Amino acid sequence: MFSVLKKLTWFFKEHKKRYMIAISLLIVASFLEVLPPRLLGIVIDDVHQGRLTEDMLANYILLFFGLMVAIYLITYVWMRQLFGGAFIIERTLRSKYMTHLMKMTPTFYEKNKTGDLMAKATNDLKAISLTTGFGVLTLVDATVFLIIILFMMGFLVSWKLTLAAFLPLPIMAWLMKKYGKIIHERFMNAQNAFGDLNDQVLESISGVRVIRAFVKENDDQSRFNSITQNVLDKNIQVAKIDALFEPTIKILVGMSYMIGLGYGAFLVFRNEITLGQLVSFNIYLGMLIWPMFAFGELMNVMQRGNASMDRLNQTFDYEEDVQSELNAYSDFLPETIEIRNLSFQYPSANDQALKNVSVAIPKGFNVGVVGKTGSGKTTLFKQLLREYPIEKNRLLISNIPIEQITLSELKQWIGYVPQDQFLFSKTIRENILFGRPNADEHALQRVMDQASITADIETFAHGMETMVGEKGVSLSGGQKQRIAIARALIKKPEIMLLDDALSAVDAKTESTIVKNIRQERAGKTTFIAAHRMSAVRHADLILVMDEGNVTEAGTHEQLMNQQGWYSEQYTKQQLEKGTEETKEVHTS
Repeated sequence: MFSVLKKLTWFFKEHKKRYMIAISLLIVASFLEVLPPRLLGIVIDDVHQGRLTEDMLANYILLFFGLMVAIYLITYVWMRQLFGGAFIIERTLRSKYMTHLMKMTPTFYEKNKTGDLMAKATNDLKAISLTTGFGVLTLVDATVFLIIILFMMGFLVSWKLTLAAFLPLPIMAWLMKKYGKIIHERFMNAQNAFGDLNDQVLESISGVRVIRAFVKENDDQSRFNSITQNVLDKNIQVAKIDALFEPTIKILVGMSYMIGLGYGAFLVFRNEITLGQLVSFNIYLGMLIWPMFAFGELMNVMQRGNASMDRLNQTFDYEEDVQSELNAYSDFLPETIEIRNLSFQYPSANDQALKNVSVAIPKGFNVGVVGKTGSGKTTLFKQLLREYPIEKNRLLISNIPIEQITLSELKQWIGYVPQDQFLFSKTIRENILFGRPNADEHALQRVMDQASITADIETFAHGMETMVGEKGVSLSGGQKQRIAIARALIKKPEIMLLDDALSAVDAKTESTIVKNIRQERAGKTTFIAAHRMSAVRHADLILVMDEGNVTEAGTHEQLMNQQGWYSEQYTKQQLEKGTEETKEVHTS
């Protein structure tokens, strides 16, 4: 049950002073809280025996008042320290969690659902925070406070009466252990179900346009209802056990009350204890309700925290698939890029996505990468980005194997525009400046012109301050692509990767953007993957890929002379373009 505290030892050591103050003051407050019942018993005995005077009564009242003030001040301090620690660990773990997620490669996200990762960042972190705050409180109250009350009852009232009143305790301890084991298992299932629900909601929101287009709203709603019902059922299973804690404790404490009252009255009649002691004893029995309840809550909170910590550790224990080597190279600029018999297979695939690819690319080359869908163009770019582990000495930059270059250095060199452009739910300005936040207005305007997005932005009511919506939902596909290109250009990367980044723009705009990029990036290396041959026609080197192999390589003129796949596709596309232009002339 307490294994979660062991797993959080690092945090308690880091904030040792805070928790020492909190626990020490909590124990002091516990001592002070048991004094008023004892004083009340003494007052009752004084009244019963006729010894109470006005001066004694005034002193008792002042003492009671002093204890109340002291308990109030001490409680304020320990609560601030203890529950402040709970907020700190939530923030610490959330930051650690996000940092860990940022280091993960696509392999990790293939194995973990987004909804489950979100559930860990919300519900599970809350459960751990509760453990370090309320859990520590219940631990102290269920042990130290309980022992203090037992001492007051056993040594200052009657050990016989105390022993009799505590006969139901072993039953409670057994039941709490049984409940705790069940709630741990059920809480794990409930959290997993909540993760599935998160994943479903994310998928439905992201694909709402497709769902509506196919008139599948009812089907999606039915699927959502089924998952929410599963979450409800799992949480009801947790609640059923959770609901047993308090009634069980109240019944057993009620049994202690009955034993205490009956046997206590018997001891008073035999003059073994006084009436005041019996009153004090019954007040202590009433005070025992919270430590007993705290014991039950302790089991509950610790089991939930332990389950959540286990789920979170599953993520933390996942090591990065790609890491910088010790003594890796940094602080140099990339020159040549050389690929030597590079092969690659995705972890979840059966066939190789790249097969013995070899190519040498001098600095400053514009490289076009073309081929059928699934031919390996994107996979080649992912090797340059080091998204997956790579075979040693197969990809070299400036004659240094890429695995010997620090990841931070490599990522600083590269500007990347993926196939599925992602825009943040911020303004157009903020999205473009994401690549270089300190860029001035002139640089911003320049990359907008180069990406041919300036005219579009001017049509928006708020211009550069237009909110693009979640993932750029308020923009067209072409606008999103051009903003993504501007974001990559403003970074002024040494190596730029455009992965089918012009597919949503027309041929004229594509030609303008490609021309601007060639002029702006003279002397720097640029890769352009495209399905339209016109996008790569002026490249210094064109690679034709098919089923992971480089089947053709050369300039446009060389490939046209080879009369291979490139020549065939280029001729075909030019004929289609001419046909479309003819149709437009006749239509107009």
